[in-house]
Amino acid sequence: MPNKAISPAVPDAATGSEGITEVRRQEALLKTGALQGAILTSANFSIIATDEKGIIQVFNVGAERMLGYLAAEVVNRINPSDIHDPREVRARAQALSMELATPITPGFEALVFKASRGIEDIYELTYIRKDGSRFPAIVSVTALRDAASAIIGYLLIGTDNSARKLAEEKLQGATAAAEKANLAKSEFLSRMSHELRTPLGAILGFAQLVESGEPPPTPSQKRSIDQILRAGWYLLDLINEILDLALIESGRLSLSLEPTSLAEVMRECAAMIEPQAQKRAVTVAFPPTGLPYVVQADRTRVKQVLINLLSNAIKYNRAGGSVVVDCVATSPERLRLSVRDDGEGLAPEMLAQLFEPFNRLGQEANAEEGTGIGLVVSKRLVELMGGRIGAESTVGKGSVFWFELDQAAERWPAKIAGEPATTARVQALAEGQRHTVLYVEDNPANLMLVEDLIARRPGIRLLSAMDGLRGIEIAREARPDVILMDINLPGISGVNAMRILAEDPATAHIPVLALSANANPRDIARGLEAGFFRYLTKPIKVNEFMETLDTALETSATRSTAAGAKRLERS
Repeated sequence: MPNKAISPAVPDAATGSEGITEVRRQEALLKTGALQGAILTSANFSIIATDEKGIIQVFNVGAERMLGYLAAEVVNRINPSDIHDPREVRARAQALSMELATPITPGFEALVFKASRGIEDIYELTYIRKDGSRFPAIVSVTALRDAASAIIGYLLIGTDNSARKLAEEKLQGATAAAEKANLAKSEFLSRMSHELRTPLGAILGFAQLVESGEPPPTPSQKRSIDQILRAGWYLLDLINEILDLALIESGRLSLSLEPTSLAEVMRECAAMIEPQAQKRAVTVAFPPTGLPYVVQADRTRVKQVLINLLSNAIKYNRAGGSVVVDCVATSPERLRLSVRDDGEGLAPEMLAQLFEPFNRLGQEANAEEGTGIGLVVSKRLVELMGGRIGAESTVGKGSVFWFELDQAAERWPAKIAGEPATTARVQALAEGQRHTVLYVEDNPANLMLVEDLIARRPGIRLLSAMDGLRGIEIAREARPDVILMDINLPGISGVNAMRILAEDPATAHIPVLALSANANPRDIARGLEAGFFRYLTKPIKVNEFMETLDTALETSATRSTAAGAKRLERS
């Protein structure tokens, strides 16, 4: 009778428990041997094992392929630090010494220091092949221990990191190219904004002069002037919105986050939006002025967002409708400002498209002007300030647009409505008193506009200069009461000219007003930080310009008196 075959997994009963154990041990050994063989013959990973002193004992096929050595050339001959870039090994030793406050000898000790303390370590270093060529590698180091936990060697498993490094370099190159393109785009748009504002300044400035001139325009002329002004200011809004969107998308928009009183912001917005609301017979209601709500935000950008929401609520409202502004705390950390209107409302599918650039939600055929940029810019601004924005709407009943911002840690009571923002202003210059204003400007149209504006004040004499250096000379000779300074001038910039005047004791007291087409908030903030008394943007708003000029003349008189008193004291 032939012998019966016995399966290793199901032994014969006669074999007993010892037989079963032996079979399982053999299976485990086979599996372990197969695993070890697979590891040692792997061509994708370098497997290097050392003894406790760091001398290489195992050098697998993958290590041979990567490094160009045969195992016989390195086993019992060198340690792994000999095939690493020595400068990187020294740098790693120094970094570990600082990190752990422990002296570490450069060399093999630096490669295995953490592993020797039971910390699995992974690091990036450069391997050096037998032929001297180099390649980046990622190496994992583990300490090998015996049954008593004593270190008997180290295992270093390495992978070629060349492909990832190459991909990183390409990505960095692409990122650098994109950043360069964004910078070029931003600079181009900034220049274009300046160039577009220059002719707009002449159009809007002279239109305002004709509108308010003597004799007053005829009804037909008034209609034409109104159209010029309406189209001009709308074009200016478009330029501002496109520039804002470009700056945001390029990541170059700077914000100044500080405690900002929402009560003050709402009061200022109410004054700005009132003419539009009156024109459309829409009532706008704001919450009580005493609310002590303060957010951590950029004041200028909060006003921009709120004005945009208010303008839309009025523009798309029904005749005789209302707009209600509310401010509530949604949590101890957040405040929500909401704008509710009585308009037609939006269907759910339109709500989902609200914040898409240039999407006017089917209003293109409507008589209302718009580009679909305002809400996109508002959303980006709110998010850059750490907040969020949203909307709810019911068709036939109206919409609510809202945005939330973080409350500021610092709080103070809001100012009472109607409280004067400055001390009482002298309403008129002394009769017969003559003042001198110097305007430094290289654009003839801008100069002509200011000449015509100043001509309406018989008590003011206007001097002019076409560049910064000539402006400094005239200022030192004539000692004007106020200086109007363009920023982009031939020769030296208006900022540098202003600084030279501020450092000269003879002209340091003269208020210098910036009058520039560089109109984004960052330009304005930089101008004020540089030392300008005020920063007005082109196109000129005639009333704002004349009021600011009056303030500067009053300040000049005060400063001149103080400067004269100091000179008397010194004498």
